[in-house]
Amino acid sequence: MKSLEIGWIGMGRMGYPMAERLAKAGYNLKVWNRTRAKAEPLEKSGAILVNSPSDLSNVDVLATMVSTGKDVEQLYFGEAGVLSGGGVPKIFLDFSSIGVDQSAEIRSRLSDKGADLICSPVSGNGKCVKAGKLSAVASGPETAFDEVKEIIAEIAVMGVSYVGDGELARFCKIAHNVMLGVVTQNLAEITILAQKAGVPRRAFLDFMNNSVMGSVFTRYKTNAMVNLDWTTTFTPALLRKDLDLGLAAGRELDVPMPVTAAMREALQAHFGAANLKKDPSAYLEEDFAAILETVALSAGIELESENSPYPTGLEIPQAAE
Repeated sequence: MKSLEIGWIGMGRMGYPMAERLAKAGYNLKVWNRTRAKAEPLEKSGAILVNSPSDLSNVDVLATMVSTGKDVEQLYFGEAGVLSGGGVPKIFLDFSSIGVDQSAEIRSRLSDKGADLICSPVSGNGKCVKAGKLSAVASGPETAFDEVKEIIAEIAVMGVSYVGDGELARFCKIAHNVMLGVVTQNLAEITILAQKAGVPRRAFLDFMNNSVMGSVFTRYKTNAMVNLDWTTTFTPALLRKDLDLGLAAGRELDVPMPVTAAMREALQAHFGAANLKKDPSAYLEEDFAAILETVALSAGIELESENSPYPTGLEIPQAAE
């Protein structure tokens, strides 16, 4: 499987460490990124940098990890896109989180070119990738999945779930991110409730993490909420996009989603509260867990860091550094 030549596009907070895992594992990896400097460190791990997406037209597998469906479409079919190079990769492997309809259209266009699409959205963030705690879901033709599942597994160490043909993995990822938003909003609400009653955030969240309601996610976010560390893992804008995708899917499939709708409005309040900051746009580029501040503001509380580091559970194993 490592004999396959892989093209990779996307060097963001997720894309870089994902590609790095493949390069360090010895895969034949060619990389393009709009900002070349972001990809250059991968050369030390054996990756080859190319000058244009079109230079990846003859790879066996073309992998993408970008922000939107529009980005995916442009990178595949655009004037200087992959398919403009004269060749057609056998399998397109998209890790991005995009809408179901757009994914289906992209799949149809690739099929017309004789290529298969495997969509494989992931669960986790850049630190999860580095710590070997990422998981993934995948859908598309099973024969094509069988050819790339080892590639996905090298990135998603916690496991990859194949859920069937077509865009089913997109639905799974949308549902996942809806839960991400709802859980974070509720975690913020109950944390502020406990704080206003007199319980330190660290003490309350430690109790939650050790209870049956605790999870990898609540433990990971505890340090951020205790110490007001809004280092970006996922922006409010990206979460809003995914909530909108979830609500749209619910309308299409006649599934009532009142909790999701309430979360969508709660998140919108965060965008309004950003206007109270000195630099609203910069604040909205910080991590979505900063909705804790919006909940606190509504409760009449001015938050301060508790200056009490809390283990995230995502510490990188020594051998993986």
